[in-house]
Amino acid sequence: MAYDESLGERIRDCLEPTAGIVEKKMFGGLCFMLHGNILVGVWKDSLIARIGPEAKAEVMGEPYVCEFNVTGKPMKGWIMVEPQGVEDDESLNGWIQRAIDFVGELPKK
Repeated sequence: MAYDESLGERIRDCLEPTAGIVEKKMFGGLCFMLHGNILVGVWKDSLIARIGPEAKAEVMGEPYVCEFNVTGKPMKGWIMVEPQGVEDDESLNGWIQRAIDFVGELPKK
């Protein structure tokens, strides 16, 4: 298993009512794009979320949150949330909403 498919399904369920979502395999995992911009995804067993540099700085001290870094260079404005940080749907929805708040303001591609 390259990525946690059950987390992918939970994300899919959360995003179902959101217009403009496209699902795509990337980074060896699964990504969900909003109007052409990557929003959230699954990398191995963790959630990745594009929340922007300001929000990233605010959440880096929270439990189970770290930089999203698969190449040796952290991705600007991205975080990774370990499985314990998205165990319940409320937590998962919260991270997804933070990503929507940021990515929803970006120009459509």
